[in-house]
Amino acid sequence: MTQAVEYDVVVLGGGPAGENVVDRTRAAGLSTALVEAELVGGECSYWACIPSKALLRPALARADARRVPGLAGAVGGPLEARAVFDHRDYWTGGWKDGGQLDWLASIGAHLHRGHGRLAGERRVAVEGAEGEHLLLSARHAVVVATGSRAVVPPLPGIAGARPWTSREATSADRVPPRLLVVGGSVVAAEMATAWQALGSQVTVLARGERLLPRMEPFAGELVAEALREAGAVVRTGVSAEAVVRDAADGPVRVVLEGGEILEGDELLMATGRAPRTEDIGLDTVGLEPGGWISVDEGLRVPGHDWLYAVGDVNHRALLTHQGKYQARIAGAAIAARAAAGTAAPDGAAAAEPWGAYAATADTRALPQAVFTDPEAAAVGLTLAEAERAGYRARAVDHDLGAVSGAGLYADGYRGRARMVVDLDREVLLGATFVGAGAAELVHAATIAVAGEVPIARLWHAVPAFPTISEVWLRLLEAYRDQGD
Repeated sequence: MTQAVEYDVVVLGGGPAGENVVDRTRAAGLSTALVEAELVGGECSYWACIPSKALLRPALARADARRVPGLAGAVGGPLEARAVFDHRDYWTGGWKDGGQLDWLASIGAHLHRGHGRLAGERRVAVEGAEGEHLLLSARHAVVVATGSRAVVPPLPGIAGARPWTSREATSADRVPPRLLVVGGSVVAAEMATAWQALGSQVTVLARGERLLPRMEPFAGELVAEALREAGAVVRTGVSAEAVVRDAADGPVRVVLEGGEILEGDELLMATGRAPRTEDIGLDTVGLEPGGWISVDEGLRVPGHDWLYAVGDVNHRALLTHQGKYQARIAGAAIAARAAAGTAAPDGAAAAEPWGAYAATADTRALPQAVFTDPEAAAVGLTLAEAERAGYRARAVDHDLGAVSGAGLYADGYRGRARMVVDLDREVLLGATFVGAGAAELVHAATIAVAGEVPIARLWHAVPAFPTISEVWLRLLEAYRDQGD
């Protein structure tokens, strides 16, 4: 027997994006149901952002300490792997979501455990773990926030090789003596950094010509250089053709294009993401199962004024903080339309650029941070992206290590900063920072890019001395000195 329940809003997927929709709609007084088959908190909380940063923090802290006079000799030994794993397990709650459930209860949201599927307009069918069936209907909106999953390419032998994906790489509790990493993305670079520091001999195999291909070229180059200095092997321009693992607990071998064979004890495939949409009932509302869900600037699915998609699933920006941003936008729009008693796109909930109901930052001021050693952080457009978009742009570079604050931060500090300037409007289109602690520099750049702060006004944003942020002054001076 199927039980029917009605809410104002039904959210399908309990990761950070789904949670933020719930938070916003409940704050607006709308009754909201959350449907989740796994852990509330999603990929980020248990298998991505949180555990990866817990693994990386000791590695980065040790690297920083080794560059500080008077401290370097005290941190020469290896990391204590068990303590690092225990720290990670604390931050994941031991892969239990009790704290998230307490929060949901505290705001009056309703959780339905089980696999949810769209079942036509404004309806979600839920199959519970015990076989129970619910049919949830939404007065105002259904929000799809089912996220993405790791993609493992169908190489010969891959199925029997039991490769790691990002989930295993962030949750493993044993240090493999040798770790092969296929990929050159953020996951590949961060996990190579973490496991090399924990004691693995890491080999990175990237198909592209550099690591971190979505950032300025110097970012991937500096990260690869540091990985090599830490003892890792980084190879670019190579492709894996097959995988061989003869025994469940035996070594794994990767066959490269051309026949070369590399052997490791574990293999991490960091080769992209795919949407979790293959079995969520998209066909019942005329959409294609298994694909990314297209949305407008207000996160609504075209042709469906009641249906929204936020987070990875819409493929606008596969970053947790952007999914949460989208959720805040969507939640505000749903609340405004509910208050107005209409689903029409005009009026209070119109998606005007930079307005309360448009996710403009996804395309114009998207920040990202990569917690490698050195850290790499960026916002907005790279120089190449700006030129492709038709801007008359200029890149202004500065040696981050030449700033007094960086020199005090660590001996031999190496890094680089770049800002990309729209020469016609004299505002920033983007900025990139690579160096120890660089992740903490990116928000100032995000404000400058999102706010389209004129270069002339940035001269009045005086950086404190002696901080690494003084690089802003040096960049402005370099721009001034370059002239037209």
